[in-house]
Formats: sequence, structure tokens, C-alpha cells
Amino acid sequence: MSGYFGKSIRLERIMDRNTRKTIIIPLDHGLTVGPIKGLESNLGEIVNKIAEGGANAVLGHIGIPLYAHRKYGQDIGLILHLSGSTNLSPNPNYKVLTNNVQDAMKMGADCVSIHINLGTDTDPEMLQTLGTLSRECREWGMPLLAMMYPRGEKIVKDGKDEYDVDVVKIAARVAAELGVDIVKTNWTGDIDSFKEVVKGCMAPVIIAGGEKRGLWGILEITKASIDAGGSGVAYGRNVFQADDPTAVVKALALIVHQGYEVEEAVRETNLSV
Repeated sequence: MSGYFGKSIRLERIMDRNTRKTIIIPLDHGLTVGPIKGLESNLGEIVNKIAEGGANAVLGHIGIPLYAHRKYGQDIGLILHLSGSTNLSPNPNYKVLTNNVQDAMKMGADCVSIHINLGTDTDPEMLQTLGTLSRECREWGMPLLAMMYPRGEKIVKDGKDEYDVDVVKIAARVAAELGVDIVKTNWTGDIDSFKEVVKGCMAPVIIAGGEKRGLWGILEITKASIDAGGSGVAYGRNVFQADDPTAVVKALALIVHQGYEVEEAVRETNLSV
């Protein structure tokens, strides 16, 4: 029972208590691809800009609390990512654990996350890891976010792609069945198909940004996902590589938490799109 209360208290720090939605900015790319644009050196600076925009949480590896903890001003939730791979690996789709729940608690995390690619040769091992981690999170009262992507040889063989609703809704449901508290997955391209994903998943579903898109496009996708019943967004490069990350987050917050239309959010924040 204590684990239940711990999860509830921590979830309040990353899910808006009024809207029950969230804006999460992943900054975990450095482990996979190294010091890309926007994350070259001063992580603390980009965390500050994100916090000033009103994001609910940042997500990253242990380098975030070690080197980029926000020490002043508006607070922001911390999601510690526990798995990873590098693009130098022979199999980058195989994500392995790099940290654990107990260490995340010591570092002050409000939530932990894990990345699972379904449809790869190694998805049985990753599913086993997800199940084990989910049990540990229940034991310790730590919320768990799972990044669930249908990605790999089996998806291609079946003539699907990772944005196809038929495979995305399976990926999301798998996470809920294994006890995940928040599911991050792909946007399926339109409101009707994404409604299927949300309807078929008991846990809140948020969308990934994927490759960098045009700003107007990412705001339109955000609005559509919310209209489909989604619970928020987790955008990385579309935010930290923007000319004005703070303004982008402010626009996202107006759409996600206040129901603004895209045009209204752009006008309110004076974004250049």
C-alpha cells in the first residue's frame, strides 16, 4: 500500500493535477548519438529554458541530475531514464538497463523510464526487463514511463511501419498490461487512428516527437493528439533544437493544458513558425 501512495505523490510532480496531462522534454539523446545540436555542452542551460516555458518534467540519464539539476527558480520534474544503447552498437534497437530504481530514488527522481522496441529479435529480453522493472517500481512507489515503439525486423516483414495504428496500439497495450503508469509511443497520423490507441490502453498515452519537424506541424500534431484523448507530449529535438525553446514549451503548454488552438498559441507566444 505504501508503494501506491508513493507513486501517487510522485506522479503529481510530473502530471498536471488539474488537467492530468503532461509536457515532458527528453534530453537522453547524448547516450545514443552523442553531443548533438542543443545538447553539446551546458545541459543546465537548456533545462532552465525548458523549465521557464512551463514543462512538467525533463527526462534523461544520470547526467541530468549530476550536471544539469535546476538549482533555482521554478522547479521541474525529473524522469531518470534507466535503459539505452548507442548508435555505434551492432544492434542499436536492443536497449539494456544502465541504472536501477533504487539509484533513481537516491538521485531525487520523480519517475523512471525505459525504452522498449517491439518486433526486434531482442524484444523477449526487453519485455522481461520491463516486467521486472515494473514490479520494482510498484515495490518502491516509483512511477514508470515506458517508451513503446513497434520497431524492428518483424514489423518490416509484416508490411507495417512504426506509425501504423495496428502495431502502435499493440505496443501501447503491452505497456499497460505490464503495469506501466505512462506510455509514450508514436503518433499514428490522424485523430481517428490515435483514438484507437488511447481506447485500447488503460494507462495515459503521450506522443513522441520523433525526428525534428516544422514547428507548426508539431503544434498541430499536439492539438490533434489531445483532441484524440491523449495525455500529453514528450518532445526532444523539436524543443531543444528550436531557436527559442522557452517559447515553444509555452505554446505547447497553452495547447496541452489550456486547450488553445494552434493559431491562438502561436499568437500568444509570438512564435515565428
